[in-house]
Amino acid sequence: MAKWTRSLVALGLAAVVMAAGCGRDDSDGPTGPGRSIGDGPATGELTVWAMGTEGEKLSVLADAFMKENPDAKVTVTPIPWDGAHDKIATAIAGRQTPDVSLVGTTWMGEFAGTGGLDPTPADLVDKDAFFPGAWDTTVVDGTSHGVPWYVETRLLYVNKAVAARSGITHAPTTWEELKSALTALRTRGGAKWAVSLPPGGPGSWQAVLPFVWQNGGDVRADGVFTLDRPETVEALAYYRSFFDEGLAPKDLAQGALEPGFVKGEIGAFVSGPWHIGVLKEQGAGDNFQLWHMPRRKAATSFVGGGNLAVFSDAKNRAGAWKFVSYLSRPDVQVTWYRTASDLPSVKRAWEDPVLRDDPQLRAFGAQLEDAKSPPAIATWEQVAAGLESEIERLTRTGASPQDTAREMQRKATAIGAGS
Repeated sequence: MAKWTRSLVALGLAAVVMAAGCGRDDSDGPTGPGRSIGDGPATGELTVWAMGTEGEKLSVLADAFMKENPDAKVTVTPIPWDGAHDKIATAIAGRQTPDVSLVGTTWMGEFAGTGGLDPTPADLVDKDAFFPGAWDTTVVDGTSHGVPWYVETRLLYVNKAVAARSGITHAPTTWEELKSALTALRTRGGAKWAVSLPPGGPGSWQAVLPFVWQNGGDVRADGVFTLDRPETVEALAYYRSFFDEGLAPKDLAQGALEPGFVKGEIGAFVSGPWHIGVLKEQGAGDNFQLWHMPRRKAATSFVGGGNLAVFSDAKNRAGAWKFVSYLSRPDVQVTWYRTASDLPSVKRAWEDPVLRDDPQLRAFGAQLEDAKSPPAIATWEQVAAGLESEIERLTRTGASPQDTAREMQRKATAIGAGS
């Protein structure tokens, strides 16, 4: 799933998880890699769910797949993102799933935890062909339950004219350099706000966790939450400093980001590749540049996107995995980028000129080599909501980084990992 916001329906997650869990008997479910599907073309009927633009355009690839597999029939059902989570959970609970579905990366832990997803066959694809952070989104309790289909990550968008007036000649590479550069965007570049960062609310964890990862921290380690450790406290202090020093707004009006950036009132913001098109539609032209995430102990960003999963109750398991394998071919990934503008999860696809020769896309491809996702646990949406409320207290009400980290840890521990 792509942007700062996430579907509000996910806030009803706990009840749906319980329903899905009660609807299945998984005591004998697989715990290792899935069974091989064998060679030969796909046959039989395949049902596929996909959300948003992907659901509207996937038939292009389905038609091509059927030409290569003439005895297979693929039916794609488009589903709105709003409500998709609950629809999938209900289908798993009632054992009335399609064969394949697009699944949001942060949903994998929940759906695999209920036994609803079939483990990925060990010989289906080479995991090293994918960006490592993307592959990790499919792994639940040590076993992959899907294949990354498309990916996205986050970079800093910077107004070129503001940066030029600030005297910035190269992108910063460390936390200290980033703070100095962003300060210059306001003090010398004339921006009212140096940078726009989410001060809390839905999706704000996607802005904060990269700083935690850059500082050597994490959400969980060795089966326990680790949000109260010094690495997190220091990252929270760094994040809050942008608000305390007047570099980032606490109450930016909805819809004000892009116009403010184009006008030079906002010097920078963090976002994904979709904003390239958005800014050009807003009249930015080429008046922006992309900076990679700064390095502390690492230079990690967030990785999102969408995974393809085959359900445990799939009626055509072999055909389903063959369709997933087809969608993972580098040439098909390039075709999909040309069709839907989704960035490929397979690294070899980035060798195609349409991606390799575009400097802005190439910047995102480079960042994907150091990008990470939250832990694949059944309760992630609930844990994320707890983090977001504490981020808001940190930036808006003056809660200390130490208290914020302790409260994040307390909430996450009380929620648990769902297993």
